[in-house]
Order: sequence, then C-alpha cells, then structure tokens
Amino acid sequence: MRNLFLLIFLFANGCSTNTELSNNEPPFKVIGYVAGWKNLDISAIDPFSFTHINYAFANLIDGRVTEGDGRFEQDSLNLAALNSLKTVNPDLKILISIGGWTWSKGFSNAVSSPEGIKRLTDSALEYLLRHQLDGLDFDWEYPGLPGNDNPYREEDRENFVLMLESVRSALDSLGEIHGKYYLNTIASGGFKAYVDANNLGEAQKHLDYINIMTYDFTGVWASETGHHANLFASNDSMRSAYDAVLLHLEAGVPAKKLVLGAAFYGKAWKSVYPINSGLYQSAQGWRNFSFKDIQLFLDNPDYEQYWDSVSKAPYLWNEKDSIFLTYENSSSIKAKADFIKEKGLAGMMFWEYHEDSDELILLEAINKHLGNN
Repeated sequence: MRNLFLLIFLFANGCSTNTELSNNEPPFKVIGYVAGWKNLDISAIDPFSFTHINYAFANLIDGRVTEGDGRFEQDSLNLAALNSLKTVNPDLKILISIGGWTWSKGFSNAVSSPEGIKRLTDSALEYLLRHQLDGLDFDWEYPGLPGNDNPYREEDRENFVLMLESVRSALDSLGEIHGKYYLNTIASGGFKAYVDANNLGEAQKHLDYINIMTYDFTGVWASETGHHANLFASNDSMRSAYDAVLLHLEAGVPAKKLVLGAAFYGKAWKSVYPINSGLYQSAQGWRNFSFKDIQLFLDNPDYEQYWDSVSKAPYLWNEKDSIFLTYENSSSIKAKADFIKEKGLAGMMFWEYHEDSDELILLEAINKHLGNN
C-alpha cells in the first residue's frame, strides 16, 4: 500500500515539491534513527512516515566530525538517497547524528578548550554542507559519565553547553546566508545520573529537540528479567520513561522540546525462574532481538503474550524453554503516544528503522496513535 501510494503521488506530481503540503506539517514529530551500516533501501521508505530522519553515525576523530573509517562512500550515497525523499515530502528533515555508543570517545577531549570547540563546530558544519543536510544531532554518550569506557571529566557539564552554544550560533549564521533554519538536537540519557551530570536547563536554550533514550532500562547484563522500554514503573527500583521525562522537565527543559523514545527491538533472558510468568525473576541474560525477528516468537505457540497494565509494557514468556522477552508493541506505542499528548511533548523518536517488522507495524502505530495520518 505504501509503495502504491508513493507511485500515485510521484505520477501525479512529477516528483516536484507540493507547496500545499509544506504548510501542513503533522501535529507531532516522528524522528527515526537510520543506521548507516545496514542495507538502506529508500524504495521501501514512506517519506511521510517521518518528520525527521537522523542518520547514524558520524564519527569524531582528532576533534573533528567526519565519516567513519571506510564509510565515506557509503555514507555519501546513503545521505544522497535520503535527501532524495524530500522531492516527495519537502517537509522531511535529514540530520546527521554524531557519536553514538561506540563513537563518543572523542567528545570530552574535543570540547575541553575553546579552540577544540571551534574545531568541532567548523567540522560539523563542513559535514552538514558536504551532504546538504538540515541539521545536526549530537549523541554524546555521555557528558560527565564514562559510557562505553570513554574519557570524561567534570568540566563536560559546562563544555557540553558551550559546544551546543557554538554550534547553534554557527548554524544561525549559516542559515542567514542560505535563508534557511538549521536544526540542532541531541539524544539524551533516560536516567538520573545523566540529568544530574549535565545542565540541561542551559543546554536546551541552544537546542530544538532533546530525544530521550527511554529504553535499555534493563538488559541482558542484568541477572533478573524486567521491562526495558516501559512507560511507567511498577516498583520503586525500576526506571521508566515517565521518570525520565519528569527529570528533564525538572531540569528546566520545556515539554515542547522533549521527544520520547521507543525501541524497535527487545531483550531476552534464558534459564528464567518460572514464577510470575518470568517477570522480575532471576535469569541468565541471552541476547537482543529486532522487532522483525520477534515476529517469529509471536507466531510460536510456545510463547505466551502478556501485558503489564501498570508499566504499560508487553512481554513474552516461554514456560517450556524458560525464556522471557521484553519488547515494544502497538499497545505500548499507543500508551506512549497518549502520554506525549497529555504532557504536551514534541513527539516520538525510535531506534532503529531497519529493526521494525516487514509491515512496519511499530512505525505505523506511532503515526496512527499520534494522529499524524
């Protein structure tokens, strides 16, 4: 149906921009992260299913934003392909996401001096211009915290804000030349230590949106099962999307700048203690599964589907093989969409596009329940 719609649209409009559409943006932002190392096929992408695509990732090497090792040609082709979607949907924004879990090691050193901040800023704008993008998304994991065993320092708190201020100023200057507004966004941690380590109240002054990573609340590193992308907490020891949003609001971030995260993947444990259908039980961490692969579990009668009405989160339990799996589905997406509307948030983001089912069940649910289609 999607491809048929696009063919009709292209035939009717000759791939030209539609000025009427440009003045009719969806009510909420749908920001999707697209991994550059996966096989990107834009013919399968409905450009109206997103308001923003964050291409992941650019690296930070010797203090400069650049394509990853051996990725220049691939990233150039992928970004050109994504940009071509704007001939169909001129309101679609394409951003480069910088860093990520693996490539955040250079941030703390890079922004530790005014000269370093300028070098990073200049190189980020060079990257943006080289690939004709609409903005920058900084996924520093994490300022003031080690993340993936990264260099970090207490001064990251101030330097992070100074970096964002420098980038915002440079983007504004560039925008004056081009007659265009360029976006500046970040991905933020959905946990208290991240909020405490940073000055989000000051940082948000230089940002358009803050994409909260409200997932990975637990994982296969844990010796007990649980929800990893739950909206609410069903006990005091749990993290939740609700708590993450409150922490950001209390830190001084306006609700209209907050984007709630959704996970297009799940996490599974084996050797689970068979009480309470495997929920909150001792277990052995197993592995992560994309929502696409989770369809195989959903079709398997050995896996029983459950819904935690307090946490607003689904899970699967295989009593025969003692397997527990936490994930997102259309019902948890609806609960998050309702919460976004209730709290006046900007919209929903997700990691990662390629991990959705072939039918794009989760992406369809986001747009349906946010009222974007």
